[in-house]
Amino acid sequence: MVFILAPERARGCLLGLAVGDALGAPFEGGGRPARWCRRMEPGGRSPRPAGAVTDDTLQAIAVAESLVTCRGFSGPDLAARFLAGFREHPEYYGPTSTRVLSLIEAGVIPETAARLVHEESGASRTNGPVMRGPPIGVVYAGRAVEEVSMAAARLTHYDPVAGAASGFVNRMASELCRGQDRKAAYRAAVADCREPETLAVLGAWRTRPPVPSLDALELAHAAVTIFMTTTSFAGAVEAAVNMGGDSDTLGAVAGALAGAAYGPGSIPREWLVPLELRGRLVALADGLVRIAR
Repeated sequence: MVFILAPERARGCLLGLAVGDALGAPFEGGGRPARWCRRMEPGGRSPRPAGAVTDDTLQAIAVAESLVTCRGFSGPDLAARFLAGFREHPEYYGPTSTRVLSLIEAGVIPETAARLVHEESGASRTNGPVMRGPPIGVVYAGRAVEEVSMAAARLTHYDPVAGAASGFVNRMASELCRGQDRKAAYRAAVADCREPETLAVLGAWRTRPPVPSLDALELAHAAVTIFMTTTSFAGAVEAAVNMGGDSDTLGAVAGALAGAAYGPGSIPREWLVPLELRGRLVALADGLVRIAR
């Protein structure tokens, strides 16, 4: 059995995800900020105060709560939690998840709904699975990370690239939470990635510039690039959110990796104090540690 060697890194992973989300939210969907963002600010697509999170964090919480409640992955339970969150805040959700969850609400089973949306649009590799997946890496280790990540992604995103990109990031988070450094975490993710396009892009991340895209693979590539080329939590998250584009999601994913690598003590206090749901995230991280495999 594999135990998490540094439980505080699980807290860093979840808190880092939420901090990156909240910092990037005011700039979501736009170009690079007019001035370098170094503090929590209000605003965004939906009016929110400084420190408030978006569906990136809310969906990650749904994943974490499902894992803790079910003591592992349960597709039906997780789909129900996604649907409940969608009903409460439909304005937060991206195009793929919105279409899929609308079908689920109408009575279509999740896997069928995801396939129908994929076939209708010709693609379903937006970055939802990547942003919400890091709790899977806290709980699971080894090749199980990719298997569970693919299954969780398929609830809303039928394209295997979306699941594989999520699995790559989650495997890195898994290794980091178990005491590995970032180079070892990256090597482990490369070694077990079995989706050809994902491996080609993330296995050679230096060969292309990072893009803060809605595409799952491009987003994962940007987050991995930023994480591998910075040396602190603040450096990683600031680099992510100041790229513009899907800034909250890039901030969330880079923040999850950096938080897992450097721990919660590395997160600036001025970012943690106003963070929405901070106590809930810490409790969830501790719950994930208790069921870690």
